[in-house]
Amino acid sequence: MQSITPPATRLFTFVGGATGPWRVEHIHCIAGEPMTAASRLVVIPGTGAQPPQGSSWILRGITSNERYVVREEKSALVSKQEGLGRPDSKRAALIPIRKKAVWWALAQDERREIFEAQSRHIGIGMQYLPAIARRLHHCRDLGHEEPFDFLTWFEYASSDSAAFDELVKVLRASPEWEYVDREIDIRLVQEEV
Repeated sequence: MQSITPPATRLFTFVGGATGPWRVEHIHCIAGEPMTAASRLVVIPGTGAQPPQGSSWILRGITSNERYVVREEKSALVSKQEGLGRPDSKRAALIPIRKKAVWWALAQDERREIFEAQSRHIGIGMQYLPAIARRLHHCRDLGHEEPFDFLTWFEYASSDSAAFDELVKVLRASPEWEYVDREIDIRLVQEEV
């Protein structure tokens, strides 16, 4: 029998404020309402640690199973992608996204059709591996009080900044993004504090 990871170890809290190892370069509102400014960001895994006092905003998400991939795609992703925390990955992006209610009214196979068959989300992302590492966090699984549906955390080397810009530009031009009603692009640089 396969063990299941306890939710506490899959929960991540992203705190924008005045402290943290990541300096905020900019917070750009792509769609919907903007977010409050913050100068630093800290990522807190699990449920034990308390967010720093005076935080500008707190976003929570939980890692989960991949929902729109087929076996062949999953195997290709696993063989090509690398983990987070690589020594040369001093750049990061946190991109919170909320999709329209019409997206969630679609059946799983209809969302998969838009996600990959029409938009090529997985195929596009594969072109940027292993240079750009990512971890997807689901917010809807935590309840309706969360302001976003997904939080995607990306890490990459400074030399891959242009590739990351290209990746998000191509994805935002796809049919899937017609279903996005709020998106924030938060760019970060890792610094000693």
